[in-house]
Amino acid sequence: MMNSNRRDFLQKLSKGIGASALASPLAGYAASLNQQNEFARINTLVSHLGEPLRQGRKLGMALVGLGGYAKNQLAPALQQTQHVRLAGIVTGTPAKADEWMGKYNIPKANVYDYKTFDRIIDNKDIDVVYVVLPNSMHAEYVIRAAKAGKHVICEKPMAITVKDCQAMIDACKKANVQLAIGYRLHYEPFTQEMMRLGREKVFGNLKFLEASDGFKAGDPNQWRLKKAMAGGGPMMDVGIYAIQGVRLVTGLEPLSVTAQFAPKTDPQKFKDVEETMYWQFEFPNGITSTSTTSYAAGVERLYASAENGWFELRPAFGYGPLKGMTSKGPIDKPVVNHQAMHMDGICKDLIDGKQLPKHITGEEGMQDVKIIQATYQAAETGRKVKIS
Repeated sequence: MMNSNRRDFLQKLSKGIGASALASPLAGYAASLNQQNEFARINTLVSHLGEPLRQGRKLGMALVGLGGYAKNQLAPALQQTQHVRLAGIVTGTPAKADEWMGKYNIPKANVYDYKTFDRIIDNKDIDVVYVVLPNSMHAEYVIRAAKAGKHVICEKPMAITVKDCQAMIDACKKANVQLAIGYRLHYEPFTQEMMRLGREKVFGNLKFLEASDGFKAGDPNQWRLKKAMAGGGPMMDVGIYAIQGVRLVTGLEPLSVTAQFAPKTDPQKFKDVEETMYWQFEFPNGITSTSTTSYAAGVERLYASAENGWFELRPAFGYGPLKGMTSKGPIDKPVVNHQAMHMDGICKDLIDGKQLPKHITGEEGMQDVKIIQATYQAAETGRKVKIS
């Protein structure tokens, strides 16, 4: 029998008076939906959640993979979120399971390993799954999470191949769940200001950009240095931030790319992947960008030059605090927890029954993978490669 609160909620929505209540802080990014589709989605989502949507309800999230990012960034951020809570974990290491259960008060029933993961379909405490595994494993666990009826966040890069990206998108659509990619900076105030300055042409038409991200990789045995697991080297890990940076600031897609691999200073450590890589994009309107990514040394900058001035973030892509400057003075924005803002933004939209904004969806993730593959092709062939 339908709970009266749930029935009232759906009736109000069907009459169109729920529109204002469904507003999102990022609604400007989201595609509008007609009322009939919105009602159908909310009805499906309410049934999926198993209880009425109500103000203050937190969605339950399970983290799949308890590596450094989950441990040091996501789990602490989930202690600061308003719309989502840490409800479950998936790990192949029993010692980690015991540690996390004790630290975060996670019930045994919400703990899975990779073999039992599919049983999550029966767990009503978990609404969203965040896949934080090596890149080569993203597709499998996103698809399995979708088949279990859970909304999914997948850490970037979305996958190693465009084919895998499309399979992930298709699986989520078939299961009527939503897929987001871990683009935390889309919710970060300094990054949003860089987007505004570029797209609104505050300093006139853009001329050229420089976006680079790199750091000195430590452990030579880490999975990020194994091509089969990572898909590549720093380009797949932090180079994607530079790609995102120029796409976000311009609001445009690159038309073509040229690229070069730098000589390896440690051939043994980087025997499987590139150590440092450079690339250059051509955009519409004569805009160009240059970028570097590296596992050999640190760099972290997003710079844009326009007709009447310039603006930049330095540091630009790390966990913060970010810092910004323009030719007219500093960028003054609040310092926030990137991961908390990101997960809250996604889960608020899910609670409100809204389509996730296009700039964080699987289609956005797949576009980045297309660009990355074109960039590798350009470096391998020495030719300019057109980007579809």
